[in-house]
Amino acid sequence: MDIQSASSVVLQALTQATSQDTAVLKPAEEQLRQWETQPGFYSVLLNIFTNHSLDVNVRFLAVLYFKNGIDRYWRRVAPNALSEEEKTSLRAGLVTNFNEPVNQIATQIAVLTAKVARLDCPRQWPELIPILLESVKVQDGLQQHRALLTFYHVTKTLASKRLAADKRLFQDLAGGIYSFVCSLWNHHTDTFLQQIYAGDQQAALSSLERTLLSLKVLRKLTVHGFIEPHQNMEVMGFLNSVFDRLKQFLECCRPVQLGNVCREKLEKTIILFTKVLLDFLEYHPYPFIPLIQRSLEFAVSYVFTEMGEGVVFERFIVQCMNLIKMIVKNDAYKPAKNIEDSKPESLEAHKIKTAFFTHPTLTEIGRRLVSHYFLLTQEELTMWEEDPEGFAVEETGGDSWKYSLRPCTEVLFLDIFHNYSQTLTPVLLEMVQNLQGPTNVEEPVQLLMKDAVYNAVGLAAYELFDSVDFDVWFKNQLLAELQVNHNRYKLIRRRVIWLIGQWIPVKFKSDLRPLLYEVILNLMQDPDLVVRIETATTLKLTVDDFEFWTEQFLPYLESIFGLLFQLLQQVIECDTKMQVLHVISCVIERVHIQIRPYVGCLVQYLPLLWKQSEEHNMLRCAILTTLIHLVQGLGAESKNLYPFLLPVIQLSTDVSQPPHVYLLEDGLELWLVTLENSPAITPELLRIFQNMSALLELSSENVRTCFQIIKAYIFLSATEFLQNYAEGLCKSFCELMKDINMEGQVQVLKVVEIALKVSPVLGSHMFQPLLPAVFRGIVDGERYPVVMSTYLGVIGRILLQNSSFFSALLSQMAQEFHQEMDQLLGSVIEMWVDRMDNITQPERRKLSSLALLSLLPSDNSVIQDKFCGIINICVEALHDVMTEDSETGSFRDCMLMSNFEEPKVTEDEEPATEQDKRKKLLALEDPVHSVSLQQFVYGKLKAQQELMGDQGFQALMETVDTEIVQQLQEFLQGL
Repeated sequence: MDIQSASSVVLQALTQATSQDTAVLKPAEEQLRQWETQPGFYSVLLNIFTNHSLDVNVRFLAVLYFKNGIDRYWRRVAPNALSEEEKTSLRAGLVTNFNEPVNQIATQIAVLTAKVARLDCPRQWPELIPILLESVKVQDGLQQHRALLTFYHVTKTLASKRLAADKRLFQDLAGGIYSFVCSLWNHHTDTFLQQIYAGDQQAALSSLERTLLSLKVLRKLTVHGFIEPHQNMEVMGFLNSVFDRLKQFLECCRPVQLGNVCREKLEKTIILFTKVLLDFLEYHPYPFIPLIQRSLEFAVSYVFTEMGEGVVFERFIVQCMNLIKMIVKNDAYKPAKNIEDSKPESLEAHKIKTAFFTHPTLTEIGRRLVSHYFLLTQEELTMWEEDPEGFAVEETGGDSWKYSLRPCTEVLFLDIFHNYSQTLTPVLLEMVQNLQGPTNVEEPVQLLMKDAVYNAVGLAAYELFDSVDFDVWFKNQLLAELQVNHNRYKLIRRRVIWLIGQWIPVKFKSDLRPLLYEVILNLMQDPDLVVRIETATTLKLTVDDFEFWTEQFLPYLESIFGLLFQLLQQVIECDTKMQVLHVISCVIERVHIQIRPYVGCLVQYLPLLWKQSEEHNMLRCAILTTLIHLVQGLGAESKNLYPFLLPVIQLSTDVSQPPHVYLLEDGLELWLVTLENSPAITPELLRIFQNMSALLELSSENVRTCFQIIKAYIFLSATEFLQNYAEGLCKSFCELMKDINMEGQVQVLKVVEIALKVSPVLGSHMFQPLLPAVFRGIVDGERYPVVMSTYLGVIGRILLQNSSFFSALLSQMAQEFHQEMDQLLGSVIEMWVDRMDNITQPERRKLSSLALLSLLPSDNSVIQDKFCGIINICVEALHDVMTEDSETGSFRDCMLMSNFEEPKVTEDEEPATEQDKRKKLLALEDPVHSVSLQQFVYGKLKAQQELMGDQGFQALMETVDTEIVQQLQEFLQGL
């Protein structure tokens, strides 16, 4: 098909693909997808999107298909890669003329040109940069702009390459074009300044767009184009000129009104100037040293003096503060602890900083930060009134300090305070002193000032540890502030309770806690919602603190918990509900079973909240966390929650349901604690296990929790569970064992071991397909001790507790190995004796000796051959488990457990779960804990003696080392 007819077919498909009608759209998309790999398809797309007479939507779609094609088929090694001939003609077509009239399409063409450049420039496309450099010189406005736009995207893409060879190529490029780009930028900047002062707004806007693009190119070249930028006069010249240009542009802001298009672009350019400085400081801290003085003078004068009035705007203030912060905090500018070890550059930078941050400068910065930037704005106060939840739960974590003014000022304050605390502590304490006593509610400015100062004292709590006696201040002043009930004083009530929260982990006497709980109880009933939410947050910090003591809190638990529940119902926004739920979870977690009498309302409300939060997965995660702590607090009583709890677990752990992406981790945790605290299995609880096979296929980081859940089911109801699910589980395990690491294999086998321990007959039968591999591992002498130890644990259980099954397995394996059963048994015993040292847990060591002894009495010559090894193992195990009674001098087996007793729980210990009780009862039936090794050895040797007669037995004992025999006799004396 020739290019002309191909063009019309593709054009028709693209036109149909822009249709709103899916009946037309879907077949067209499918057709285009099939053409993606056809030779010539991208040449046709290029013809279509460069034809300005066609429909804009069709052209835009053609550009997008072209762009996606570059990602998939441009590389030489890609399947269905484009031919070199087609790529050559496409490259030429992309830079033939820069005259695209539509902005969005022009941007996409620039981006896709950059994508090609990333792969082909400069090797296969050496002419790209020279063409761009020529094109940005032309007089035609549109062409010049489009060429600059492409130049910027190409530079940005090439600068982002990280391989050493690519970096060198970019540095060569930067060195060659830097002067030209500098003069281009200067030319457009001067033109803009002339036009703006002449009042020619339209022409100025056009020049400003070019200034912005050329500055973006310069930023990439300056930051990424030089290994030692400080050695290059032009680079340092450009960076120094940034400060002068910034002043000129800031002055331009005065006559240009807010809301004007030109003003918006102007602010964008000013921010870009600051980004140049911030990026250069981040990537080249040492070359930045000559710029420290100017940067600090510039930033401080505009942000902390009258110089900035009328010209600065919020984003610019944030950038300037970040510049100060990065200089103050930069490790490269701090001398080493031992001055002699410091780099000369670090000492130089430190000297410049010290000379700049004089006592008066620091005092002024500290005062201005608190008294000017910390004040709540009218906008924030309005938000408090109109959207209290939005105000109370405003996100200030993470990287918000890079973009938002309030977190930015707070982070700068903290960093400066940390580095210059000796100077700033007295300044802050003086501000506190000036605000002693309750403030007049008729003086809103004073209220705002007190709020700001208290904010500073809270932020700097750790720095003020030695300078403020918080306990005295709390009793003598802050308590009184919290008693003022006037509506306007809510500012201070909210700030004081926040302040207490900041000081709790720093310095707050535990005997003042009851007083604080009284305060919290009071403020949880405050008429203002923001105050109540802040109080709940402080409660969480109090309860979560290392020095929290449950006994002190119990008298207030019922009232506070009731008020927390009320707050949870009162708030509307998901984020606020999450925050309150986290507080509730924390309280339940810390008071544990003491919560039981008070959770009735919460238990009734959570199903409703779960239903309402269908669209809000993060809120559902918070509900799951609350349920986890609730189940742990309720223990066996949690069975009353099953009608709600089990469907929640079912949904959260079902990988076919989309919400599992968010809920799975918490859902698995909830499933586990539900099982651990379940008094008995229910059909519904058993049914949820249908979700497990898909979870094991995921084999993600949650697989460990899945294993714990499986074990919990076995402990809870082994017979029902294994009969229903063991077959499928065994298949899943067999699949897992093929591609799981050593630790994973051990986890799988531990589940099998527990199944054998709980139900030796059913467990052996159900997990039979896994056992040959275990047997093989022992015979082959598995080299990893942990794995070998687990193998021996599994086979030891079968040998000791299901000997008929062991015989059948031995027979099966003998056929596989083409050996006699006795011969194979001899190999297994020999390996067992040889690798006994791999087993480190005393329980397993005792199990091994019980298992091997269970082969006695025997007249089998192979077992008698290995008698010496079996006795060696028994004596080793006796050493492990026997303790000597100092009074009687006799030995007793320390692993024997007496009948079941409820252990007394101390304040710090969590009470035993239902599963802990099940494990204890199981241990009472486990031979390891119910059979005395000493008596078992004695009984088996006696039986062997009776079988062989005294003489034969004597001959058998002589095969054992005399020292071992002597130790054995010591252990058995008195029996």
